[in-house]
Amino acid sequence: MKLFNLLLNILWLVFCGFWMALGYLIAALICFVLIITIPFGIASLRIAGYVLWPFGRTTVERPDAGAGSFIGNVIWVIFAGWWLALAHLITSIPLFLSIIGIPFGWANLKLIPISLMPLGRDVIPTNQQFGIR
Repeated sequence: MKLFNLLLNILWLVFCGFWMALGYLIAALICFVLIITIPFGIASLRIAGYVLWPFGRTTVERPDAGAGSFIGNVIWVIFAGWWLALAHLITSIPLFLSIIGIPFGWANLKLIPISLMPLGRDVIPTNQQFGIR
């Protein structure tokens, strides 16, 4: 199981993980420069790590996430989330066109909600097989 996740993560990294994580890192750097948006930068870094190496991990909503996370996610969508979600969508299209890329295209589509609402989420390890939630 761990070997399978390692293989999937390496293929993911080569096909789209590096570029998508780079997008999240750019968003984080912009947020850090603007100072008041540092919490957005921290969330962006957390999701960048997840996007870089997603198999064997999942995201869950934090139980203490409340109205602040909701308001922050609305602001995030307006300034950064929409273009990261668009990047996931655009990246998934060529992946769906190849046989080996179909699972990665699907994984890219599954990352769109996370790219739109990263605040109030934690990345945790999972023991479930690929594709099972």
